[in-house]
Amino acid sequence: MPGGPDDLICVGAVAGAFGVHGEARIKSFCAEPEDIARYAPLLTEDGARSFTIRITRPVSGGFAARLGGVATREQAEALRGLRLHAPRSRLPALPDDEFYHADLIGLDAVDTGGAPLGRVRSVENHGGGDFLEIARPPAPPLLVPFTREAVPTVDIAARRVVIDPPEEIIVEGAPDE
Repeated sequence: MPGGPDDLICVGAVAGAFGVHGEARIKSFCAEPEDIARYAPLLTEDGARSFTIRITRPVSGGFAARLGGVATREQAEALRGLRLHAPRSRLPALPDDEFYHADLIGLDAVDTGGAPLGRVRSVENHGGGDFLEIARPPAPPLLVPFTREAVPTVDIAARRVVIDPPEEIIVEGAPDE
């Protein structure tokens, strides 16, 4: 696996089988969904398996595709939920104000005064834009809109994000590390 797990970026997932001839339904996480095929061969998170991919047609919520080594509906269905990764070296460089989700996870979150809020646990998108989930045990996690207003600073080198949460987000119980 090139450079280790931090070198892999999740670009999609297998949503199940499509049809009866071994095609898989693929959900792409790429800005241009069809670009997922350009980054092949795609790898499992641990790099143990590799798949070529050939998109055969668009389908609701993604693409139908042929994955290398998958010949039957049962084989495609067995891959349901499998996340597909590409080495960072195959992906395009991003502009200064864009980030791969993998680069945000694990960053320390601080408020505008520098007080710790927690750590970025995940980046979620349920159709209304990206949200950072900030873990702050033992308090419940915060969901912060990933906008310039709510997250004015992302400093990958310093491994932190500055959060200026909207007033409706309660930050009581944040850790005081």
